[in-house]
Amino acid sequence: MLEIRKAGVILLFGLGISPVIAWSQTAVPNQFSAPAPLQPSTSLSDSAPEPTAAEPASNSENAAAPDPDPAYLKKYQKKKEDRVEGEQTKRMMWVVPNFAAVSANTELPPLTARGKFSLAVHDTMDYSGFTWTAIISGQALAMRSDPEFGHGIKAYGRYYWRAFADGLSGTFFTEAIVPAITREDPRYYTMGHGGFFRRMGYALSRTVVTKTDSGGTTFNISEVVGNALEAGLSNAYYPPEERGLRQTGRNLATQMESAAVNNIAKEFWPDIRNKFFRRK
Repeated sequence: MLEIRKAGVILLFGLGISPVIAWSQTAVPNQFSAPAPLQPSTSLSDSAPEPTAAEPASNSENAAAPDPDPAYLKKYQKKKEDRVEGEQTKRMMWVVPNFAAVSANTELPPLTARGKFSLAVHDTMDYSGFTWTAIISGQALAMRSDPEFGHGIKAYGRYYWRAFADGLSGTFFTEAIVPAITREDPRYYTMGHGGFFRRMGYALSRTVVTKTDSGGTTFNISEVVGNALEAGLSNAYYPPEERGLRQTGRNLATQMESAAVNNIAKEFWPDIRNKFFRRK
């Protein structure tokens, strides 16, 4: 009966967000119609004199274009190099979802509520989300993080569905539900330049500081409150030994630690990718 009740909780949670997932996946990008370009006039004045031998034709068409400003070229090249060096991918190491990371030197329009839910869907329902859950579940089984689950394939299944429920609820709380209410941007904007410790400090600070939809900065309510909601919800499907106020506080601390580590990985992933997986 206990396993049936636990399975029922996660089933109800899944059924509750399934309409939201379907709604977010129906988002259609806006289509913009570019205005027709103006056609240059081809009419020529009949009274215009033709060039003579004494009066050579204008050489404006044959004149060489002025050389670009070297300072401009240098600045443009630097921006291009910075953009390549700080370029993010949708997945880290092919197995870790990275849809919320924004490449360095990139400015994006604010996300709508639907866009935030769509982002959460990609982070949880992409194949990399299931793969990453499988990896961390195997690690938890090997370390016997929850001895109550036992051992063997059945224990792995218990670890897996709970880890998936943690990831699903945590992602939707921090990237969709709470940010839609607080009007915060749940994406991670890569710094991509500066010294190691400066970038490390920036990555850590993003767990408590974030951008707003209007472009300002604010306390990261989405991360803190979202992870607190996930930690509280986990009381519904973990064994009695893993419940209670103290355990909820530990779960929240673990989630915040994971968020900090994840931000550090996002910040330095472009460097790792360029160094070890460089493409011509």
